[in-house]
Amino acid sequence: MTKSRTALGSLRGGRVDPGLVAGFAVLAVLVLLSATTSVQLIAVFAAGAVVASLLTTARRTAYVGIAAVGFGLVATTWHDQSSALDFFVRIFLCALLVLVAVQAAALRENREGRLERMTVIAETAQRAVLRSIPTAIGSVGLSARYVSATAEALVGGDLYEVAATPFGVRVIVGDVRGKGLEAVQTAAAVLGAFRAAAFTEPDLAALSRTIDETLGRFMEDEEFVTAIVGEFHGDRVTLANCGHHPPLLVHGREVTTVDTGEPTLPLGLGSDPGLTEHAWPEGARMLFYTDGLVEARDRTGEFFPLDDYAAEIGEGSVEDALDRLVDRLLAYAGHRMNDDLALVLAESESH
Repeated sequence: MTKSRTALGSLRGGRVDPGLVAGFAVLAVLVLLSATTSVQLIAVFAAGAVVASLLTTARRTAYVGIAAVGFGLVATTWHDQSSALDFFVRIFLCALLVLVAVQAAALRENREGRLERMTVIAETAQRAVLRSIPTAIGSVGLSARYVSATAEALVGGDLYEVAATPFGVRVIVGDVRGKGLEAVQTAAAVLGAFRAAAFTEPDLAALSRTIDETLGRFMEDEEFVTAIVGEFHGDRVTLANCGHHPPLLVHGREVTTVDTGEPTLPLGLGSDPGLTEHAWPEGARMLFYTDGLVEARDRTGEFFPLDDYAAEIGEGSVEDALDRLVDRLLAYAGHRMNDDLALVLAESESH
């Protein structure tokens, strides 16, 4: 159904355009002042169009501008016409400022359109890289979240993947040095190497070395990826730490940082991690995370106190637990993330 549109009643989803309202409101105030005082504000009537140009489309800015020029012509009857040239100059300046406002609105629209298209492209690329993971594989319940530091789009270099392999449920969580589309490209290479080797390489350390060798073929010397690779098999979990934060293990109300030994070089720099094996009791949860979780700061510069909220990771479903953790993080950081964030929460269900 076609919606009727007027200058003052242009609706978006049933709501009046706030830019249009603001523009006409400013114009109304200026016209009222000009009509009730001796001050000649004809040229200033264009301020309504200028305000509208900051908030709405070029077309709607033009509506306000046309009204401004029209009221300017009418305003010649409100004051003594001591000089026809004077009023002509005022009308000319008003019209000129309106044209500038309309052009500014058009440029802003064009720029925002390009940004929106780039955002869609970037988000599509990101979602192609970070595929959704199943809620459970065998006896391992799973949930994942991604929060980008880029305000305009879901774009960044943090990564995660889970695979059901002949050797157990394998997971990788990593953090590419850098941001933007280049980081997404590197993350895609890591995940591609993981997906290719996870099903054929029985040894977790060898799997990590395979990913490292793949990255070494195209990454520059100063580029790298910190990552942790895990394998869940029955009541045991094996971890290979490639320069990354060790995961948290939550069992009941008890929270421990898993000892993954001395972290080795990140992927892409000749990583050759050792393996550590840990108990994986029924009901336990393991949180894998990237820098964005522990390096988020509040307004005073204090880091996010993960220890204060870690026990809550064991409460509710794995989905609810991650939602709650992300909400607390964003509230603490004032919804301003300085780094991307990837989270994977695994739960040991009945074996």
